[in-house]
Amino acid sequence: MDKGSPQQSAISTAAIFGASGGIGRALAETLRQRGVHVWAGSRSTPDTKLSGAAAFRFDLTDENSIKAAAGQMRDNPPQLVIAATGILTLADGTGPERSYRKLDPQTMMEVIQLNTVGPAIIAKHMLPLLPRNSRSIFAALSARVGSITDNGLGGWHSYRASKAALNMLLKNFAIELGRTHKQAIIAGLHPGTVDSELSRPFQSNLPDGQLSRPGDAASQLLDVLDGLTPADSGRIFAYDGQRIAP
Repeated sequence: MDKGSPQQSAISTAAIFGASGGIGRALAETLRQRGVHVWAGSRSTPDTKLSGAAAFRFDLTDENSIKAAAGQMRDNPPQLVIAATGILTLADGTGPERSYRKLDPQTMMEVIQLNTVGPAIIAKHMLPLLPRNSRSIFAALSARVGSITDNGLGGWHSYRASKAALNMLLKNFAIELGRTHKQAIIAGLHPGTVDSELSRPFQSNLPDGQLSRPGDAASQLLDVLDGLTPADSGRIFAYDGQRIAP
């Protein structure tokens, strides 16, 4: 891919949903350093430490909050939207299931709500803000384990299923948006294993060099997005630019 910068990609304004998380915060900070105006969204009190960012609140489980956030941006809409959200371990400590014997309906619904439904509702309200006649991007954090083709280990049932479903939705959005927004790109992003709250319970057995810092991951992901074209829309890409099979 031909990598550029957000300025070269005509991205002057971006919206990060999940800017209080490790990757989301790093994405917001990196974009700010590149001269991009950033809308930075979080569930809790807006982070005032993101200098120059316009803070907003949203809740993945509350569509009205997402609709309100989109309304805030209507007069200065982003050309880049990233749903930097997701859950692997629930708040009560419940982690990914290693066996079908551990499946629990309530756990499955919560994981799918946060990893699939939430980003879809973000897309519902943010895609209409994207410009019709110039380059724009909607991206969501996905995962390599959401690939059905690449699945050789099994397990992690709810998490895998939620990301596979997200990947299908991104493909659907790409087809639909491509009819009216010829320069728009919809993409899923696999950030690798990043030092964040999401990965922390699973870091102990990682090989040396496999864990990346949030700032490095953010730069890699933004470089990937800069290299994409409308022909790539609907696909899932890893942090190194490699396409992940569905």
